[in-house]
Amino acid sequence: MEKLTMRTKDFSQENIAKLAKLFPNVVTEISIGKDRDGKDILKRAIDFDLLKQELSDVLVEGDKERYQLTWPGKKQAILHANAPTNKTLRPVKEDSVDWETTQNLYIEGDNLEVLKLLQEAYLNKVKLIYIDPPYNTGKDFIYKDDFKQSSEQYLRESGQMDEQGNRLVQNTEANGRFHSDWLSMMYPRLKLARNLLRDDGVIFISIDDNEVANLKKICDEIFGSEAFVAIFPWRKRTAKTDVPFGVSQDFEWIICYAKPNFLAGVPTERKYYTSPDFKERWRLSDLTTQRSAEERPNSFFTLVNPRTLEEYPANPNRVWGVTKETFQEYYAKGKIVFPGDYEFLNISTPYWRVFESEDKEKNLKKFGTVEHRKAISTMLPTTIGRTEDGTEEINELFGAKVFSFPKPTSLIEFFISVISSDDCIIVDFFAGSSSCAEAVLRLNAKDGGKRRFMCVQYPELLDPNNKDQKTGYDFCIANGLNPNICEIGKERIRRAAKKIKEETGADIDYGFRVFRLDSSNMKDVYYAPQDLTQEMVLALESNIKEDRTGEDLLIQVMLEWGLELSLPMEKRVIAGKDVHFVAGNSLIACFDDKVSDEVVRAIAQEKPLRVVFRDSSFASDADRINVEEIFKMLSPDTEIKVI
Repeated sequence: MEKLTMRTKDFSQENIAKLAKLFPNVVTEISIGKDRDGKDILKRAIDFDLLKQELSDVLVEGDKERYQLTWPGKKQAILHANAPTNKTLRPVKEDSVDWETTQNLYIEGDNLEVLKLLQEAYLNKVKLIYIDPPYNTGKDFIYKDDFKQSSEQYLRESGQMDEQGNRLVQNTEANGRFHSDWLSMMYPRLKLARNLLRDDGVIFISIDDNEVANLKKICDEIFGSEAFVAIFPWRKRTAKTDVPFGVSQDFEWIICYAKPNFLAGVPTERKYYTSPDFKERWRLSDLTTQRSAEERPNSFFTLVNPRTLEEYPANPNRVWGVTKETFQEYYAKGKIVFPGDYEFLNISTPYWRVFESEDKEKNLKKFGTVEHRKAISTMLPTTIGRTEDGTEEINELFGAKVFSFPKPTSLIEFFISVISSDDCIIVDFFAGSSSCAEAVLRLNAKDGGKRRFMCVQYPELLDPNNKDQKTGYDFCIANGLNPNICEIGKERIRRAAKKIKEETGADIDYGFRVFRLDSSNMKDVYYAPQDLTQEMVLALESNIKEDRTGEDLLIQVMLEWGLELSLPMEKRVIAGKDVHFVAGNSLIACFDDKVSDEVVRAIAQEKPLRVVFRDSSFASDADRINVEEIFKMLSPDTEIKVI
């Protein structure tokens, strides 16, 4: 019976293990400190000089100049991306909507640590990522990552936050690390985001002029230059005249990178119909061809409506698109529409019925080909919404401008609509006002899709002295909410969902589960048993923090075991003990003390794929062995772990 680590993977050690299989001679050990007895704590490392020689067919004698993008802090950024975290996510049911049934997620917390926590559960599962990160304008806060301290502790100790929790530091252009700090913030987040994308996944990143060149360079490095699709222009506003040098900065840019199997179709404006006999929308297309009776004699015949027996002779110069032999097959599939089939149609001759999915499939090509770039580049500046449209959407929902410069949902809808799947996960880890979540809801309501959103946002405090944030701050205070961006984002999703449902009546998933980033459920000694003395053991009754619930523990276990946070969860009481079920018998957990044989047998009879108990659930080693024997008898394939 093994213990769960209750922490994310150490990606650097994983990479070392992979290299060790190929080049065992380059693996060495380094001391990273001393334990309680003064002995070295050793960790595996790579001798990079040896590795360079292994990968070269000439003698390697030191560094050589080469093409690369580097900046002060880049190595630290890579280290941050690879370092494990002990943090966890805690469920916030009171802020959620339709917790039991929804597939959508809203996560509050620093997105770097959240992305680390999602690596197992959402590896290669995300179809599309859209992010609108803080632009490096000299006004936006730039995250400084330090995993040895909590975010709040780090901000206070580094002078970036006062005692009231207000942030103090801006990344001004006077800072000698102006570009470096921004790149160090973005690099590890994009590196982790890449792991989430499916083999046919795609990422879109909004950016302005200040960092577009640097952003492309780090994306080339992270995703590979061959994954580059295009930089699309987006017109955010109409031209201004009162600007320096007479140059109005009306455009922003959207950088796109895609995985090798990504296909997309540029949507075209067509008139589609809905009818009770088909779930999918459809349109009409000419049933005749440009072929003559002489060219296609089998298509020169009189069509007969099987329902009314009305006849429709073929035109000898433009025969039918079906033959006598294939007509019945197509009609049985609902592919042919006759006059009178639908009251809302005004037609006098038979037509093809073309389903929307068929149009999408025809348009699917490797995204980024010349025709796609031309089509999207010409559409974006003129037909996709501007910042003022995003502001109007916020005003309609809240009756006030509670968030500044939101992206319009139509822009995000456009990018979602070009992907080939309407049943997929869409992620925004700089969620802001939750424009992406609303775009997903709107698109699902339009076409009945089952797209799921996952929004991640740091609970940035709103400043009542900032003119761009004061209205949002006042709204939160007036409604009894914490004055931070997350509260605006969650409330927007609630209001947008209600509005969309009233407008469309669509039967879609309008809910979302809320999770909040927090410190581990486990006490510090859980992660450093070598520092535990006999006196400390006697003083400890539990290795779990006193304020944590069984559901808190369940979520951390799910994350380590790679189970999606949207899976159905159920709590049952068995012989007086709380037992948690995830997705039926995918995972069963009991975190109560003194678990009886009756409870263990009841769990084993469910034949779970995985089961987890607390260490303190068993009074002795004999009890542990007894549990293993029960499972060997009733459910031998179950994986058993303890925390």
